[in-house]
Amino acid sequence: MNKDFLCLTDWSRSDLDAIFALARDLKGKQQRGEPHRLLAGKTLAMIFDKSSTRTRVSFEAGMVHLGGHALFLAPGNTQMGRGEPIKDTARCLARYCDGVMIRTFAQAAVEEFARYCDKPVINGLTDSYHPCQVMADLLTVIEHKGGVDGLTYCWIGDGNNMANSWINAAAVFGFELRVATPKGYEPDAAVRERAARMGATVVYTNDIMEAARDADVLNTDVWASMGQEAEQKEREQAFRGYQINMEVVRAAAPDCIVMHCLPAHRDEEITDEVMESRHSAIYDQAENRLHVQKAIMATLMK
Repeated sequence: MNKDFLCLTDWSRSDLDAIFALARDLKGKQQRGEPHRLLAGKTLAMIFDKSSTRTRVSFEAGMVHLGGHALFLAPGNTQMGRGEPIKDTARCLARYCDGVMIRTFAQAAVEEFARYCDKPVINGLTDSYHPCQVMADLLTVIEHKGGVDGLTYCWIGDGNNMANSWINAAAVFGFELRVATPKGYEPDAAVRERAARMGATVVYTNDIMEAARDADVLNTDVWASMGQEAEQKEREQAFRGYQINMEVVRAAAPDCIVMHCLPAHRDEEITDEVMESRHSAIYDQAENRLHVQKAIMATLMK
C-alpha cells in the first residue's frame, strides 16, 4: 500500500476497494450516530493554494468525526508563500502533524512535498488530478448501481484534471469510458498513453451524442476551471454544444445517473433541469467526498 494518495494509478484496485468498503462502513456509523474515532489525537495540516468549499469542509469535518483535528493553512499564510522551499516546509510539518492534505496548482509540487515529508500526503486537487473527487464519484456509482463493473461511463466537456482522473480510474478498475471534448481541449497526452499501456478501454471523441449513447453514468465539470477565468469567453465558444441537457440524458441509458463535481454553472455545462431531475446524483456525490476522504485518512494515518 502506498504511503501517500497523490494519483489513482499509484494504487491497486484491491487497495482502493478496501477504501470503498471502509467509506461505506464509516458512512453507516455516522448515519447511525455511532462514534468512529479512528484518528483520535491525530492532526492533519491542510495547505490551500486554491480556494475551496467542499474540500475544506469535508476534510475538516472528517477529521472531527474521526476524533482528530485539522489545521487550515490559507493561501499566502505559510512561509512557502514567501519563498521557503517546499522540502523545508514538508520536513517541518512532518514533525508537527500526522498527515498533510494539499490543494494546489502543480502536481510536481505535491509530489515534491511527499518526497520530503515522511508522513502521509493527500492530493486535495492539482491542475493534473483530483483523486479524492473521483473516489467519491465511484462510491456514488457503487451506491446507485451496486458496483463499478460492467457499466459505461461518459465524460463530457473539458479534458481537465477530472477527465484525467476518470481516465486513471478506467485504467485501474477496467471499465469502459468515453471522453467527449472539443478539439484542442483533449485530456493530457501522457495520461492517455499511460492508460493505454495499462489496457484501459477509453474512447476519445468530439461527438457528445456518440459518447453519451446508452451510457450508465454521465459526468461533467465547468468549462473554465479555477485559474482559467481569463479564457472564459473563448471557452464558451469552444464548448458550445458540450452541455449535459435532457436530450443528452435521453440518449443515455434509461436509468443513467448524472454527476458534476461542483461548483456548477447552471445552464452552461449542465442544465438546471438535469441537475434537479431524478437522474441527478450530484449531491450524493458531494456528500461522499466526506465519507471517502475519511476512509483515505484513516487508511493512511491510522
